[in-house]
Amino acid sequence: MSRTPAPHASPETTDPKGGDPAHADLLERLSRAAAGYYRDLTASAAEQGLTMTQAKVLILLRQPLPMRALAGLLACDASNITGLVDRLEAQGLVSRHPNPTDRRVKNVVATDKGIEAVRLVRAGMRSTSAAFDRLDDEGRRDLYELLGRLHPDDTA
Repeated sequence: MSRTPAPHASPETTDPKGGDPAHADLLERLSRAAAGYYRDLTASAAEQGLTMTQAKVLILLRQPLPMRALAGLLACDASNITGLVDRLEAQGLVSRHPNPTDRRVKNVVATDKGIEAVRLVRAGMRSTSAAFDRLDDEGRRDLYELLGRLHPDDTA
């Protein structure tokens, strides 16, 4: 009886005997988690009369940000930010202020109403909250630390 040698494990697949997850497996899990988060964010934002992108902008505005930096964080062209900020400003959720070190640059700042909108959007994210509730304190600390290690250079 001849034996066929087992194929070498690819970095794209998980060891079927329960070994460490491969990059493809991690990407799949991250993708599913992100999709669930964005479904939840979209639904909660809609309850507040916002689009998912508008909610993302407000969430990113924990501190004043130049419009160009905001475009970079959203991975979109700076020209798209102007219209987005215009609509948020018309709703009283953000305001624009000259940058103190370069008056040519406009910083976008969340207003009190914008900060309250973020609080309401987050409170309405029931599926994501339920997922976090399934973790104990140590699990939440571990997840927080691991997520911070994924993209350590992202400051927003």
